[in-house]
Amino acid sequence: MPIITPERARLMRARAQGLAGGVRGRGVPEVIGRAFAIQAQDAGAAALGLRVRGTGITRRDVCAAYTAGPALVRGWFMRGTLHTVAAPDARWLIGLLGPVFLAAGRRRCAELGLDERLQERAEHLVAEAVGTDGPLTRAELTARLAAALGVPPTGQSAFHLIRRTALRGWICHGPDRRGEATFALLDDLVPPGGPRPPAHEAAAELARRYLAAHAPASAEDFITWSGLPAGLARRGWRALDDVAEAGIGGGAHLVPRTRPAEPEREGPPDVRLLPAYDGYLVGHRTRDLSVPAAHARRVWPGGGQIRPVVLADGLAVATWTRREGTVAVTPFAPLPPEVEAGIAEEAADVARFLASGPD
Repeated sequence: MPIITPERARLMRARAQGLAGGVRGRGVPEVIGRAFAIQAQDAGAAALGLRVRGTGITRRDVCAAYTAGPALVRGWFMRGTLHTVAAPDARWLIGLLGPVFLAAGRRRCAELGLDERLQERAEHLVAEAVGTDGPLTRAELTARLAAALGVPPTGQSAFHLIRRTALRGWICHGPDRRGEATFALLDDLVPPGGPRPPAHEAAAELARRYLAAHAPASAEDFITWSGLPAGLARRGWRALDDVAEAGIGGGAHLVPRTRPAEPEREGPPDVRLLPAYDGYLVGHRTRDLSVPAAHARRVWPGGGQIRPVVLADGLAVATWTRREGTVAVTPFAPLPPEVEAGIAEEAADVARFLASGPD
């Protein structure tokens, strides 16, 4: 089994995500095809996550991808967290992951006093409302649930009922309305397909797609990233074929055999401004390859936050934010001039992107 240095493994993972080695998609479809999924609990950060992996992508391109066709669908997928995925992947992902997170949410629904009968009634009400009146916001759906079923208009009850309807495959996030998210019928956005594959086949497909976008990776990485039950995830992992083993830090990892040989890095480092909550930082069980352990708390300060970071060849070297229209960087250590130059280029492209679409 060949041994891969941590530095080499990090560069391979970053290239797989389109975040290093000069790899950039030429449009939204190419970006999502490579990355498979963009973490999207923050819609603005998700849009920047598409930008950072592409070249010349505009906000209009991103908005069009959610509405024309659409090419993208935003919903609760891996780990029960909001992700943006390619539209053709939405249904089989919901079929695989929806039951997992519905089961995981039963206790919370019971704590909120939402019995199974009420949940079923709410599911039909939400689906009928969206189907009849078109995309509706969370506030609009909450008002209807309160009026028809007595669901508390404040708190988390309405949210859990809306999320259940999505995990059951009825709805997903629709087009934003004046900056506010809406929910639309999944059937209105993604044509119904054939029968959903059995769970073990879908888990194997998810493992294959994960490895293509995150290799080198281990079964434990896949379990952590997917949120699948360990037994089902391991069954999917064992079904992988045409893969090779590689050792990293004493552990066995897999790499697709079909993956082209990685060229040696040449020239200045590839610098990217990664947005908040980006999946590159949570795609594996441990984070030490992408974020130095000494600086982990600066990226994960607590409360579920994941701050935007500056990557240089896939390694986090700083955090960043936009203040008064400019990018402000907080480096972990003094940055070399070539990294500073890369930050300036990326900052200009972030400004271009934010100015390139709907207000």
